[in-house]
Amino acid sequence: MALEPTPLSDSEYHERAQAVLASVEAWVDRLLEDDVIDIDTHRTGGLLELVFPGGAKLVINTQPPLHEIWLAARSGGYHYKYVQGRWLDTREGGEFFDRLSRCASELAGQPLPFRAG
Repeated sequence: MALEPTPLSDSEYHERAQAVLASVEAWVDRLLEDDVIDIDTHRTGGLLELVFPGGAKLVINTQPPLHEIWLAARSGGYHYKYVQGRWLDTREGGEFFDRLSRCASELAGQPLPFRAG
C-alpha cells in the first residue's frame, strides 16, 4: 500500500514517536493499576519492550532515519509511518494502536484494547 507520509522534521518525528512510547507505557501502567494484567516494560531510548506473563514479548522501536515506528510481534514485524495524525502500516495501512491491541490481546489471552490518556 502506498502511503503519503506527512512531512516531518527530525524534531517533529522525535516528538511524535516519543509520545507513542509514552502512551503505550501509560496504557500498560493503567492495566497494572486496574489489576488487568502484569506486563513488564523496559525502555531504552527509542526501544520499548513489553514482557507478558510467560515471557512473550512485544517490541516497539523508533527508526529515526526512516521516520518510522516498528512493532515486532509473534505475528510478524510491522512498520508505521506518520500520516495525517495517525501511525499507519506501510504495507496494509492499518493503525498502530489497533495492531498493538490485537498483538497484546493475543499474548495476554484476553482482550486488551488500547486506550489513550
